[in-house]
Amino acid sequence: MIRRTLFFLSLSLCCLLAACKSDEKTAGADMRLPVSVVDVTVADAPWPAEYQAQAAGSRAVEVRARVQGIVEKRLYEEGDFVKEGQLLFQIERDQYEAQMQQAQAQFTNAEREWRRIRPLYEKNAVSQKDRDNALAAYDSARAALRQARINLDYCQVTAPVSGYSSKENVTPGNLVSNNSLLTYVNQTDPMYIDFSIPAPRRMARQTLAAQGRLRFPEGNRYKARLRLLDGSVHQGEGEVTFIDSQVQPGTGVIKARAVFANADRSIMPGQYVRLYVEGDVLTHAVLIPQKCVLLTQKGSMVMGVDKDDTVYPIPVTVGVAVGDKYLVLEGLKGGERIISEGIIKARPGAKVRVQQVGGQKAPQEAAPKK
Repeated sequence: MIRRTLFFLSLSLCCLLAACKSDEKTAGADMRLPVSVVDVTVADAPWPAEYQAQAAGSRAVEVRARVQGIVEKRLYEEGDFVKEGQLLFQIERDQYEAQMQQAQAQFTNAEREWRRIRPLYEKNAVSQKDRDNALAAYDSARAALRQARINLDYCQVTAPVSGYSSKENVTPGNLVSNNSLLTYVNQTDPMYIDFSIPAPRRMARQTLAAQGRLRFPEGNRYKARLRLLDGSVHQGEGEVTFIDSQVQPGTGVIKARAVFANADRSIMPGQYVRLYVEGDVLTHAVLIPQKCVLLTQKGSMVMGVDKDDTVYPIPVTVGVAVGDKYLVLEGLKGGERIISEGIIKARPGAKVRVQQVGGQKAPQEAAPKK
């Protein structure tokens, strides 16, 4: 009986010791910090830019009276879209119709006289002076008739271009003189998108280009797309057509402009938009997620994980932000594993348990989808 009892006690003790050893192994494994890592790669990567921009008509054309007279009618609704050649204002025609009739009569008389004199001159029946006077009178009358017709046509003031009309400057019933401003028409197809390149972007481009880290598009032809403030994407691609050659004093920005087709008139003059410019490419770029970077008193660093899953610090020098990533200028050459999740608790020399490994892809374009 005593032996049986001792046997069961010994068996229980062995089981208990085995369980303790198993718990120790499990506890030891759990103490390794779980982290996610990414593989550092080197590749060319687009470096798009996003700007707050404002739309402007490609032309703001003045509509002016070209003859003097009383404005009889305004034939458009202020702010409406008008087509080139559309009648906008009617200036009284009476005096100009009378002037044209008078000019027509004078021309008819001068033409008749010229037809009479010319054959007589060929027969030496009239002098050279008579012939020259008749021809001069004929030419003068013809020019006067042409001017009278032009003045009569100017009584109908039409839109010089297609675009959005502005408010009237002169109401019907008022006298206008030659060159009086009546209204404006803002041409909206094509549409200008004005924006400013900020100083940090400008300086970064200059520095990266000098270091051979930046490639410009062929012919410096930058593509552009835009999103309206309501979130909708403008259909169609634009192009940057102008970048100023001088920096604006005080602000340090460079003025620039993109041009978009706007046949559907979805963009209005003065409207604010988000502009996305594509074309710059970072060459042989090392891009890492911004969340991988720790800012310390000694500078920026990332936490690497070696082949034995041991953490070690890597000092880095970061450059421009590209989406949610940083361009690394110094410290990483490609092939390293760096911690992306769990970096705050990771300590140099500590063992970690890698849960996820991912490579770095080129950043997604900032531009809206086509």
